Amino acid sequence: MKILMISLGCDKNLVDTENMLGLLSQDGHTFTDDEQEAEAVIVNTCCFIGDAKEESINTILEMAQLKETGNCQVLLVSGCLGQRYRQEILKEIPEVDGIVGTSSYDSISQVLAEAVRCRQDCEPKDKPVRMEATDRLPEQTAERILTTGGHYAFLKIAEGCDKHCSYCIIPRLRGSYRSVPMKRLVAEAETLAKKGVRELILVAQETTLYGLDLYGKKMLPELLHRLAEIPGIYWIRIQYCYPEEITDELIEAIKGEEKVCHYLDIPIQHASDEILRRMGRRTNQEGIRQIVEKLRREIPDIALRTTMISGFPGETEEDHEELLAFVDEMEFERLGVFAYSAEEDTPAAGFENQIPEEIKEQRRGEVMELQQEIAFAKSQSMIGRILDVMIEGKVADEPAYVARTYMDAPGVDGYLFVNSGELFMSGDFVRVRVTGAAEYDLIGEVYDESAE
Repeated sequence: MKILMISLGCDKNLVDTENMLGLLSQDGHTFTDDEQEAEAVIVNTCCFIGDAKEESINTILEMAQLKETGNCQVLLVSGCLGQRYRQEILKEIPEVDGIVGTSSYDSISQVLAEAVRCRQDCEPKDKPVRMEATDRLPEQTAERILTTGGHYAFLKIAEGCDKHCSYCIIPRLRGSYRSVPMKRLVAEAETLAKKGVRELILVAQETTLYGLDLYGKKMLPELLHRLAEIPGIYWIRIQYCYPEEITDELIEAIKGEEKVCHYLDIPIQHASDEILRRMGRRTNQEGIRQIVEKLRREIPDIALRTTMISGFPGETEEDHEELLAFVDEMEFERLGVFAYSAEEDTPAAGFENQIPEEIKEQRRGEVMELQQEIAFAKSQSMIGRILDVMIEGKVADEPAYVARTYMDAPGVDGYLFVNSGELFMSGDFVRVRVTGAAEYDLIGEVYDESAE
């Protein structure tokens, strides 16, 4: 069949999408971006927060219309929304022909085939639904089809989570923490490198605990050493590191392995000890402060990204002011803020003292406004620095390229615009001198060492 695949949500979900594309291709299916010519549509959904849930539902409804206006014969739903609301989806959206859960995406081809048959000779109640136990790791029997352009790829090193933060539904949707065996990850990374991937971005609900369940100890440092040995890989970037799990061994691996970017994504969520306690986080402000100070002392040029939640139930004005003071003092290179979203079936949704939406958004805006000032000052301080950057693409109709520095993860951070009439390709590494800054982005020119 000719399939339109839509991937929503996080980069971890995108890896599942790419694996499904590989499985479907292996079974002879082809793909299209044209909604009108698609014979089957698969929506890989997210429901982490309210906005993500709404986007997933709206996308499914929009694709359901293609059964009337296009060539669509089969509509499948996969991912977190399908895992969480499978009965409601089948009841409320009859156009949906089948559902694949979060740990069952490797059965996508079978469910598609069953859905085609079911449309012809079975009752709606018999639509195929594949929901394996959430503690299962799907089989990897086909090579992923990358959707990131080919020069970088996400490497999902673990599935699920054991933290059970009071606001988060992920453990219910994705199961307990389970690491992907190192041998499998290294083999996948070697395959990606042979395909031209030059940057690996390590992702999981939490990367810092990698290997603890399989090997009895945290093995992220060892994984970094193994991945750094792969020819063709130039950058290795680590995301989703819980601050309390960052070890001296991990810091040494980041310092010592030339290919590992001096960049760390550390979701902190808040600075008030009381709010952190209510969130179910396993650290406090002093612990966060200590690990940030240690990282900056040991790796002076490290870029730290974090996320915060504004308006958590019970957050007082004093808690909010404490968060602002902490952000102002820490001066994180990259920071995002989410307004708290009350998700059903989470403890925090039942907490007293829920914050009104307008106050959540006001507080979110105040944190972001402060961070904007910090980010602009950080950008200005980069002028004059010489950096190796990865080319992402060319600016249309201009002698310039879009690039990323080691401080910038794709899709969430800024860019560096390189003014040059030379010919570069996506994935090329170029040495540049930063010549200017425009809000979150930098401007530079190709560095000519001989001109010094």
